[in-house]
Amino acid sequence: MSTQLPVTVADGTFNCYVEYPSTPGPHPVVIVVQEIFGINEGMRSIVRNYALKGYIAVAPDLFWRAEPGVQLSEADFEKGMALYQSFDVDKGVQDIAATIAAARTLEGGNGKVGVTGYCLGGLLTYLAAARTDGDAFAAYYGGGTDNFLAEAANITKPVLYHLAGADAYIPPPAQEAIRATLEAKPDTEVYVYPGRDHAFARPNGSSHHAADATLANSRTDAFFLKHLF
Repeated sequence: MSTQLPVTVADGTFNCYVEYPSTPGPHPVVIVVQEIFGINEGMRSIVRNYALKGYIAVAPDLFWRAEPGVQLSEADFEKGMALYQSFDVDKGVQDIAATIAAARTLEGGNGKVGVTGYCLGGLLTYLAAARTDGDAFAAYYGGGTDNFLAEAANITKPVLYHLAGADAYIPPPAQEAIRATLEAKPDTEVYVYPGRDHAFARPNGSSHHAADATLANSRTDAFFLKHLF
């Protein structure tokens, strides 16, 4: 069952796309953080899959300040990049923190909230691990993560991080820095998928790699099963 969850912050209100499991609760919540394309059909399919796995799945519309409800495809890459370049990362993390707080109040929840995100959402997931009170965080190839590695000192909850070995947006030195920083922390898992490009786990995307997307998602499933149930 899908619905909308409004979340109010200091400068306005944004909506989240929500899918509920069909099985009896209580259920943990997973917040799915978008790429640069908004809450499009790809993100919605990820949300629906989490609901099928027994989670209340919530995807906040983080581009709401610029264009509420925007849904783009890979063909709209230039527009997506323009939205990304004007995006306030700090406010985005604050929106995720507010979504976590709202998610904890949802009927049928078990009180635990995980966060996962892709590309831009991967960076925001990492920053949410450092700045919010979520319970577990699974990031997929977050571009720019290496610019915020000092914040890893603030991470106290479990983190899972997926890296694409041939990522055009996260070069080898950045990947090495991310791995070294995160692997030094307890309750942290880092996986590299050799030969894969950025967005290899995007459903139906041009860089999609079915086998490694399935492998990465199975690791995320095991991670959230361990820490959220």
